[in-house]
Amino acid sequence: MIAPISMNPIIEQARSENRLFLTEIESKTLLGQAGVNCNLTELATTASEAISLSERLGYPVALKIASPDIIHKNDGGGVILALDTPEKVENAYREILENIHQQKPQAKIHGISVQKMAPPGVPVIIGMSKDPQFGPVIMFGLGGLLVEIIEDISLRISPLTRKDAAEMIREVKGYKLLTGYRGQPPANLPALEDMLMAVSDFAEQTNVVKEIDLNPVIAASNDAVAVDATVVFEESILE
Repeated sequence: MIAPISMNPIIEQARSENRLFLTEIESKTLLGQAGVNCNLTELATTASEAISLSERLGYPVALKIASPDIIHKNDGGGVILALDTPEKVENAYREILENIHQQKPQAKIHGISVQKMAPPGVPVIIGMSKDPQFGPVIMFGLGGLLVEIIEDISLRISPLTRKDAAEMIREVKGYKLLTGYRGQPPANLPALEDMLMAVSDFAEQTNVVKEIDLNPVIAASNDAVAVDATVVFEESILE
């Protein structure tokens, strides 16, 4: 369970800084408190710290910019994936900072997030957006780059039932990819249902969250894990 909105330190920190969205680490921490399965992501503020975290988490790892001013981390070279040696981590750390300083010189930088690369699976997206009339609307679809190209999604008004979550998964045209297409192991569908339910429950608990974006969620044979996450607030949080 998350702390009440008025008491949650992550949300209060964003409010005190007049921010309308959380960084990836903040988003994963907040959603993790609400039962959303996110991969472990830690903050490095030096290249040597990034190497130490990588060795503790286990190679290969992904490095991403952590900034309250950058919501789309891929823009400007803020993400480097599949790093499998200390030398590559060190070089990637410096490259990301250099990219951001060139592309977004005014951005405030918390550091670089370090996370272990997810196991193989099907990338899907799970999200929530606040509709002015209907309230929280939950989304499921194919994730990664596919979400913008194919736009294969299903929608339900929150709160979800378990039946709603199961139907959402099976409604998308890409459902076959989750069932063991061409000899691949089938995805853990109950784990995806759990994540949809957790996002719906979280949306029902708060009136200040406008959007949730989990993309991608890696749907693997043994679990489903969100490897990137963004939480966006209503402007009322700043009032």
